[in-house]
Amino acid sequence: MASDSPTLPAADSGHKPVMLDEVVEWLAPRDGDVIIDGTFGGGGYSRAILTAANCTLLAIDRDEDAIARAKALQAETERLVPLLGCFGDMDELAEAAGHEAVDGVVLDIGVSSFQIDQAERGFSFMKHGPLDMRMGAIGPSASDVVNQMAERDLANIIFRLGEEKQSRRIARAIVARRADAPFETTTQLAETVEIAVGGRKGARIHPATLTFQAIRMYVNDELGELARALHAAERILRPGGRLVIVTFHSLEDRLVKQWLKNRAGKAGGGSRHMPVAEQGPGATFDLPVSKAILPGANEVEGNPRARSAKLRAAIRTSAPAIEDEASDGMNLPPISDLEDAL
Repeated sequence: MASDSPTLPAADSGHKPVMLDEVVEWLAPRDGDVIIDGTFGGGGYSRAILTAANCTLLAIDRDEDAIARAKALQAETERLVPLLGCFGDMDELAEAAGHEAVDGVVLDIGVSSFQIDQAERGFSFMKHGPLDMRMGAIGPSASDVVNQMAERDLANIIFRLGEEKQSRRIARAIVARRADAPFETTTQLAETVEIAVGGRKGARIHPATLTFQAIRMYVNDELGELARALHAAERILRPGGRLVIVTFHSLEDRLVKQWLKNRAGKAGGGSRHMPVAEQGPGATFDLPVSKAILPGANEVEGNPRARSAKLRAAIRTSAPAIEDEASDGMNLPPISDLEDAL
């Protein structure tokens, strides 16, 4: 147990970190390590890591509310260093904090329960609030996307990031609705989507679920950020350093799976996300397990968020980082294009 903080504060109520035991096991923190928690959120992983070893924890988050929580934990242990920024820039953030290399990186991909629960953040169709969805405080919001994007681009975003089969019908309905008045709230968008697809019709999930997911992922460039984070982790991890990633969405897991196989020299013909890595000594990661690790039945029963979780782990080799472009493979118009038009 950590020497300077034997009783770290408990995690915020209502927030259950998924696969916590497995994350700590595969991250294997040791005394003296420097570890990056690239998605601090509620701090569940960070608390467990700091308790498991007398290590330094760099807590990264683009959400200022999350950084405020990290600073509260910092008051309990100086071994935690809050860093405001995107985890795709983790190497630059770590170097600016005085760490040119680290021993471990953990990422919990996706929106946090704190963000969903705050109606004013506009992430949930279940809560009436402004149509925002930004994890950080800058850049175009969800309302900018639905009010400004061309119909074809909207349909592509909803289809590719939400895997919504009725994306064209939904995009057409959004464009027709905004011609009368711009979208301002989550309720307006949810109702428009529901009408567009002909109502709920006994569906298990709300008709707007996939559309909200797609727009949120686009607003925050979540797949692009994940691709950049993989490359940044490759650059910042020492030989023997551990990379642990928990995903909740098939697109995210697919990107991580293919990238790691590529970096381990096992990708065969490669994929749209990246070219084939050099074989043999050029492999930058070893894969201790080839398949994703899934949560146990007890955790799934006690924490519904864990149902779709998948954990993948990799160990950094001594090979130099591969200099190639970080790409999510989606070929969607970058969010910066919309920002220039506003």
